[in-house]
Amino acid sequence: MEYLYAGAAVLLSYLLGSLSFAVIVSRLLGLQDPRSYGSKNPGATNVLRSGSKVAAVATLLLDGLKGWLPVMLVKWFGKDYGLEDATIAAVAFAAFIGHLFPIFFKFKGGKGVATAAGALLGIDWLLGLATLATWLIVAFFTRYSSLASMASAAFAPLFYLMGDRGPWYVERSILLAIFMISVLLVVRHRENIVKLMNGTESKLGAGKKELKKEVKKR
Repeated sequence: MEYLYAGAAVLLSYLLGSLSFAVIVSRLLGLQDPRSYGSKNPGATNVLRSGSKVAAVATLLLDGLKGWLPVMLVKWFGKDYGLEDATIAAVAFAAFIGHLFPIFFKFKGGKGVATAAGALLGIDWLLGLATLATWLIVAFFTRYSSLASMASAAFAPLFYLMGDRGPWYVERSILLAIFMISVLLVVRHRENIVKLMNGTESKLGAGKKELKKEVKKR
């Protein structure tokens, strides 16, 4: 029965992760589909290019929530059903994969930064805060969201290892999940890497101007 419960938890986490809140929030607020402008990425950063901070913040929080909630539900109630650290790792990864390849949106999803951050906060709030602090520091000094996201992805497994026998004890299954999430995050930013190397990557705050130029061209 434990395997059945674990399988159900993973499936539900994937389905929750498959809710593309960038698209859902934009539709509810009568905004343009984020997959049709800017980077065409259904994520909070691209939604911000619409000029609606409310939509961007709502997308960010909801995308983070769908990574955090499955992890916390297993931590809160999982022991009664024999669910341990391996299931925590699996649901965190499943929610992230759901965002990247959402079944409700033809398997075309976002880059998963907010969902990954939510999952890390669920695994341990100190781990999540350390990773978020890395994003904020890099974003503040460079103004590149993509670079901040990749730096955070690179440091997340290191932060987890550094906390061993301190705030937590390192579990192999969770470390593997964090590592796989980090690798996929970097892979999803491969186009941004090229733009950064070519000096054509958009900086934070420049998206609205770019969208206006794009609309005028049409």
